[in-house]
Formats: sequence, C-alpha cells, structure tokens
Amino acid sequence: MARARLPELDLDQKLAKAEYADRLERAQLRLQQLRLHIGGQMGTGDLGPGILIVMEGPDAAGKGGAIKRIVAPLDPRHYRVVTYAKPTYDEKRHHFLWRFYREIPGLGGMVVFDRSWYGRVLVERIEGFASEEQWSRAYDEIVGMERTFVLEGVVLVKFWIHIGDDEQLARFEDRAADPLRMWKITEEDWRNRERNREYDAAAEEMFARTDHELAPWDIVAGDNKRFARVEVLERLNARLEAGMERWGTPVPSPDELA
Repeated sequence: MARARLPELDLDQKLAKAEYADRLERAQLRLQQLRLHIGGQMGTGDLGPGILIVMEGPDAAGKGGAIKRIVAPLDPRHYRVVTYAKPTYDEKRHHFLWRFYREIPGLGGMVVFDRSWYGRVLVERIEGFASEEQWSRAYDEIVGMERTFVLEGVVLVKFWIHIGDDEQLARFEDRAADPLRMWKITEEDWRNRERNREYDAAAEEMFARTDHELAPWDIVAGDNKRFARVEVLERLNARLEAGMERWGTPVPSPDELA
C-alpha cells in the first residue's frame, strides 16, 4: 500500500518577508524567461511544448494566490486561466473529461486550471455526485488521458496545496469578516470542513493512483502563504525545464537575465 503523503508534510515551513521578496522576484523572472522561450518569443523562435498547470487542494488553501503569482510576470496574451465548478446540464451529458479536454493547450500555449478533472475522485466521490463504479474507473481514465497529451507535447504540472484545519478555519473567518472577500466563502465551504478527513483519504488515494512519471504530483505546504507561493513557482520552473529537455526545446541559461 502506498505511503500516506499528507502526514509527512511540514506545515510549519515559513519564509521571512525579505527572503520571500527576493526568491519570488527571481522565480517570476525565470518563469517569464522560460515562458517566452516556450512560446517562441525568445530563443530559436520555434514553439515549445504546451504548458498545463493544475491547481488542487482544500478550500482556502491558497490556490488563487499562487495562480496570481504565476501569471503576474506574464503578458496576458500568453496564458489563460480556466476555473471549474460543478458541470452544467450540457456538460453532464458528455463523458466527465470532455469539458476539460477542449481547454488543453497546444504547442507553445499555456493554461492554468483552477480545479480540474480530479473533482471526479474528490468532491464527486465524497458527495455522491458520481457512483462508485464511475469514480473507481476514473483514475485509469485520467492517467490515460494525461499520458496521451503529455506524449503529444504538453508539460503537465500538478499541484496540491495543503493546509491544516486551524489555518483553514482562520482563513474562513477572515473571509467572512471582509466585505470584499465574503463572496469567497459559502455554506458549502463550512459544511465541507466537517468532512476534511474524508477528503484527505480521497486525496491520498488520488496521489497513489494518478502519480506517474510523466505528471507527478507536487504537494506543497500551504499554512504559510509566502512559503507556498515561492515553493509553487520554484517547483514549476524546475518542471518546465525538465519538460523542455524532454521535448527537445533548448533550456535558456538564467545568466541571460543578468
């Protein structure tokens, strides 16, 4: 049986403000450089692989804040962010992967998924929106799809940002007290907290059954927002460099930025 990964996560990891500012700036500059080379705006001018970033994790884990720091240095013409909630009536008439597949980027493109097809084995499993037969077979369906488009030229980077119960409660209360952010907290969010251990168990099975060599999971401690944001960016850059090498796209030297 695969080891549980969430208990091994050190949620106490922190970054001081000065170190955060320095590492964030350097990571964002490197990401911008890699993105421009992959998109053909720098380097040889040839298109590199597509970039697909999947962001998952508990409610209020910091997915939105991490996405903001990813796209901040980029030209808005060079990326797209797609947010997924419950499927529409028409989407439910198709296979569950249908609504995602059409958003997968082509060569040189970049898309960020705020939640993804992993909802099938998380919320749809726990809330009963998918039958046991449906969510049980979804692991193999997901891995098969991921392998298909990665082999065709997509770098798939999968993040799970995790937070503890106490930190989640504090963030919920902060949102509920802020007139400009209270829209981000719903009755469903409060209700889901009661099932956090069920979601943890579902996430562990998801890691075990969908972590593969072409798209492994990156699990990030999210209790400290500064740490999580820098960790996401630095891991993303490393995954992009590896993906460029696999695709045969020259990886630019950071020295070009000096």
